Amino acid sequence: MNKKVAVILSGCGVYDGSEIHESVITLLRLDQRGAKVQCFAPNVTQLHVVDHYSGDEMDETRNVLVESARIARGKIKDVRELHVGDFDALIMPGGFGVAKNLSDFALSGANCTIQPDVLNAAQAFVKADKPVGLMCISPVLAAQIFGKGVVCTIGNDHETAAALTQMGAVHNECEVEDIVEDASHKLISTPAYMLAQSISEAASGINKLVDRVLELAHAK
Repeated sequence: MNKKVAVILSGCGVYDGSEIHESVITLLRLDQRGAKVQCFAPNVTQLHVVDHYSGDEMDETRNVLVESARIARGKIKDVRELHVGDFDALIMPGGFGVAKNLSDFALSGANCTIQPDVLNAAQAFVKADKPVGLMCISPVLAAQIFGKGVVCTIGNDHETAAALTQMGAVHNECEVEDIVEDASHKLISTPAYMLAQSISEAASGINKLVDRVLELAHAK
């Protein structure tokens, strides 16, 4: 039976939303593996808007759900509509939107909080003992989602790893093409563009993450 996977996005664009390459690679691999996918995003205002050409902040206001719909080709729902009973697994791509829109990690670091609707949705998968995949910067959410002692990776960025540790997670360094699995929590993580120098490098780890998440979903 084809597995159903929820994907939570955080906007559209690496600097203020979801990392587009990571998101598309994730959706492509899920489709290649026969999974049925539904994208979700919080219906909230972005922290700010960044001009991805110049890198400058723009005097605009955008909505995370509306912007995420660009990646999902319009097939997206408010994360408040994410019912864990309808899905077998959850995956969150990276991008600065994770640290700016799904949480306030970009502003508060280790003292950050997660957007309540996103936290509720993610913790429902933990309580249901269903696998979760976090990539790139999204493992900064792991300690609040799973609790202290959860094992994950963001690659080898020492400053971010230190914040992870301060929040209660156990950080394992990892190469771009590899994954880190916390078997007891059914959490899979991979560095993706925290380390990747090309789209193919990012895909090498993301494909492994998706494959392992689906394996764990089938193992239930």
